[in-house]
Amino acid sequence: HIILVLSGKGGVGKSTVAVNLAYSLSQSGKKVGVLDVDLCGPSMPKLLGLVDREVMQSDSGWVPVVLNEHLSVMSIGFLLKSEEDAVVWRGPKKNSMIQQFLEDVVWGTLDYLIIDTPPGTSDEHISITSMLKECNPDGAVIVTTPQGVALADVRKEISFCRKIELPI
Repeated sequence: HIILVLSGKGGVGKSTVAVNLAYSLSQSGKKVGVLDVDLCGPSMPKLLGLVDREVMQSDSGWVPVVLNEHLSVMSIGFLLKSEEDAVVWRGPKKNSMIQQFLEDVVWGTLDYLIIDTPPGTSDEHISITSMLKECNPDGAVIVTTPQGVALADVRKEISFCRKIELPI
C-alpha cells in the first residue's frame, strides 16, 4: 500500500500525522517505510529521534534508517551534514532526488509506504504522483487546521488530487 500525506499549507501537522500513521501501522505488525520527500524541510529524522543516524549504501542501493523491526525511514535529512543545512535546488534536481529515493532505496518487503510531502501542489507533488502512477497509490491523507487560510489552501490540495485522480 502507498499512502501520500499532503497539506495545502505548512505547519499544520502533516509530518506528525505521517509519523503517527506509520507508527500505528508498524505497531500492528505491518512492515512500514516512511519516505520524506519534503526536500527543503525534512522533519522525519527529528520527529523519530534519528537525527544522528546515517543512510548506509549497499550493492543494491541506499539502506533506509531503521527505527525498529517494523519501521524504516528515508529522508534527505540523513544525507545532510547538519540540521541547519539548506537544500537550495530547482525543480529538476528535486525531481531527480525523488526519483532516486523511489528507485534506489532498498526497503525490502513493505506492507505500507507512507510518503510525507512538502506543503502545496508544487513540482515535488507532480513528480511523485506521476512516478507512482503505475504503482496505483491507495490515496492521500490530507491534513489541515481550522484557520481560514489553511482551509483555503487545502481546497487546492483536494482539487489537485481530483485532477490527478488520486483518491482521498
